[in-house]
Formats: sequence, C-alpha cells, structure tokens
Amino acid sequence: MSERFEVSVPSGLPPRGKDALRVGTMRRIAAARLRYCGLEAMTDDVMLIVSELLTNALQHSGTTEISLIITVADGALRVRVRDGMPSSAVPRRPGPAAESGRGLLLVDAVAKENGGAWGTSEAGAETWCCLPLPGQGQP
Repeated sequence: MSERFEVSVPSGLPPRGKDALRVGTMRRIAAARLRYCGLEAMTDDVMLIVSELLTNALQHSGTTEISLIITVADGALRVRVRDGMPSSAVPRRPGPAAESGRGLLLVDAVAKENGGAWGTSEAGAETWCCLPLPGQGQP
C-alpha cells in the first residue's frame, strides 16, 4: 500500500489551506487501505502518525513535493514521508502555552507505546515510523 502526497508551497511561505486539506485526504486514503488490509485496529495510531509526519514535512521542509508511503511487510507496518530536503526531523520541547511543536513527540510516544520506532533517513530527506502488526511483537 502506498500513496503519493504532492504539495506546491513556495519556499519560505506558510502552507496554503488546500495543501493542509490534503493531509486529511491522505489520512482517509490510508484509513481505507488499513481496512482493506484488515488492520483496522491500527487506524487511530497510524492516522496520528500520518498526520504528524505529513504536517511536519509540509510546515518545515520548504519543498514542493511530499510523498507518503505506507507498506506492510515482515510483520510490520511502515509509514514513510519523504520531502527530499536534507534536514533531520527533531522533536521540540514547546512551552505549555505553545500551539504547535508537539507532533514528533506524539509520533515518538505512539511508536514506543506500540513497540515500534521512528527516525529519519537519507540525510533527513525521509521521516519514518515502524509499528509491529497486531500480534507480531517488535518490528
């Protein structure tokens, strides 16, 4: 299962509303694919991961194309968001009144809670999260 998510955001400008709406569209497509694969039990966690990784790439990469790839293989589900920009995604520690900045902390918490992991690869051009399939143990 894989999907491509493309945006056109001029560098240095905030994401446009229609690009932000595409995150919701990709969530719905991913949820449908999970149902198709019989992985409904993973929907809530995967939707959060998809949302946060796509939003992080959309807000911070400055690129014009973002890809979402979701694969199921070897007892694990892998979510990869590729923006092609060589900078590692790093969780921030926002203050209690901050309205943003918690996305990667949430991804980290969900991954750990499920016995999975997350990180960046290809010099930061891709952020990924791997979760074991229900009943499979560590990915």
